[in-house]
Amino acid sequence: MALLRRQRGMTQEELSEVLNVSRQSVSRWEMDVAFPETDKLIRLSKLFDCSIDFLLKNDYQVDQKKSTELSVKDCCRFIHECGYFFLATSVDDQPRLRPFGMIHANDQSLFIATDKRKSVYTDLQKNPRVELASISSDIRRWIRIYGRVEVESSLQIREEMMDVYSNLRQAYRNGDEMYLVIFRLLIDDISIA
Repeated sequence: MALLRRQRGMTQEELSEVLNVSRQSVSRWEMDVAFPETDKLIRLSKLFDCSIDFLLKNDYQVDQKKSTELSVKDCCRFIHECGYFFLATSVDDQPRLRPFGMIHANDQSLFIATDKRKSVYTDLQKNPRVELASISSDIRRWIRIYGRVEVESSLQIREEMMDVYSNLRQAYRNGDEMYLVIFRLLIDDISIA
């Protein structure tokens, strides 16, 4: 249910207001600790445009076809709600996994930011193949995004990221912005499990 809620761009609080229940009720439903009452299931079915049976399945998985239909904004929203993601790189046949927090999306692409002085920048220059992964503890689902990165030079994207992450603007002022680098992620595949 949480994935359906996120695909609609709703928070647990917003869904709870629509259904006139507590946010904790929505959270319990999403963790499979409790089930909605029949009248709530009917309303959820209409809201999410799916069958009641689909809502009640404890083990439903988003199939590969549906996960590739997710927009980059859906992916970004999912990762934002998780709070962080991991970036996996590989250089000289050595895997490297790093926690990341800054991700942004426009209508076409995902973007991540780092510092040219960090080793991840050097790694991405040597081998642009990456995997991003994030897990939602609320719904116990992973998102994995596979692809490659390229440096993004758009000033508009830089400004958008600095607006979303005010700590970037604070960290990269007084000439230090030359160290900020933004990568565009060219997505090959998305999977949700």
